[in-house]
Amino acid sequence: MRTDTFSPTMAAPMGKQGMHQQEQEFRSKFRLGRVMIPVVIGLLASAWLLWRDLGKVRYEHVGPGKGDHAWTDANGNRIADLAEAAEFTPTAPGQGAYKRMTARETLRTVDWTWHSTCWILLAVVATAFRDLGYIYRLRVLSDGHLTWRQSFNVTFLWEFASALTPSVVGGSGIAMFIIGREGIALGRATAIVLVTALMDELFYVVMVPIVFIAVGMHHLFPGELDNAFWGLPIRTIFWLGYAFIVLLVTIIFYSVFFRPRAFKFILLHLFRIPFLRRWRPYLIRVGDDIAITSTELKGKPKRFWAKAFAATCFSWANRFLVINLVVAAFFTVDDHLLLYARQLIMWVILLISPTPGGSGIAEIAFAGFFRDLLPAVGYIGAIAILWRLLSYYLYLVMGTLVLPRWFRSTQPKN
Repeated sequence: MRTDTFSPTMAAPMGKQGMHQQEQEFRSKFRLGRVMIPVVIGLLASAWLLWRDLGKVRYEHVGPGKGDHAWTDANGNRIADLAEAAEFTPTAPGQGAYKRMTARETLRTVDWTWHSTCWILLAVVATAFRDLGYIYRLRVLSDGHLTWRQSFNVTFLWEFASALTPSVVGGSGIAMFIIGREGIALGRATAIVLVTALMDELFYVVMVPIVFIAVGMHHLFPGELDNAFWGLPIRTIFWLGYAFIVLLVTIIFYSVFFRPRAFKFILLHLFRIPFLRRWRPYLIRVGDDIAITSTELKGKPKRFWAKAFAATCFSWANRFLVINLVVAAFFTVDDHLLLYARQLIMWVILLISPTPGGSGIAEIAFAGFFRDLLPAVGYIGAIAILWRLLSYYLYLVMGTLVLPRWFRSTQPKN
């Protein structure tokens, strides 16, 4: 699940030596011991990760008088962390509201019907549409220089990199290398990655006010999540994250389309301050990337931007639709729009997650954001697993399949 933004610390150095260094960095990111490059071993590794997570113990809410554990709120954050044993104490059978179960046992409680199958298939289709939007956007941003097959490879390898790196680190630098290895010049590759990040954030900036107007803010922030993440109220985390995204979009947009040289000049002087000097080389590289992107994008027609942003909106709309479709597989939800809107709030939490692919944080956030919207709370674990299958494990498997053949087909001649 791509939640990363453009990462200045991973921007690509220039020149042949820089490209060689970037290739070595890429190979180290996907070394045998970490990713298991050969296809069969890679698939087994992905299957093991899934099997391990299915075996994790959770304390599912089964209703008063139906469980064997009681929630004690040991850490005092007012949210039941279903994966934390210290939060629950054993009771006599039938005296508690929670039951100790593995994720695998939770899935077995699902009453699977043809109705459920149809909705899950629709969720798979929405996932495919999401990726199709990304693929088409790459075709547009590369002016057709990337073929459909190349765009497919870049999309899934980029998602693969994002799944294996913390969201706060991002996969932007690796994406530049991937695109460059497909024969795209470094300047164009830099522009594609930077504009992709810009459009992703711009969609979010535009969508949030629309959703707030349509849904209202009263029910968007679950009170039980206050102090659950880093000891801050969920509203505070959201507004800090949203303000940062707005600031980032404004700076990049102004710098790329109006004053790229002025932006670099300001960075150079600002990061002469002693305590900021250590980051100066990275920021110089960012300034170079902005200038390159500005040069590459000069004179692009409105149709170019309309198609690229339309593809962005199409991809993200389908990304957020997946949870609604998975939930509909189990029961009728009274307010699908609110369910959809809550995902915009949750996305900020995933964006600043320090774990690869948001692992761990995603599951806790899912339970906290959607618990009050699901009629059968005991299905939260099963729904979260199915959602992660489509948004995380899918890209581990696809990346493992695509990577070896892509390495061979894009091997430099010399």
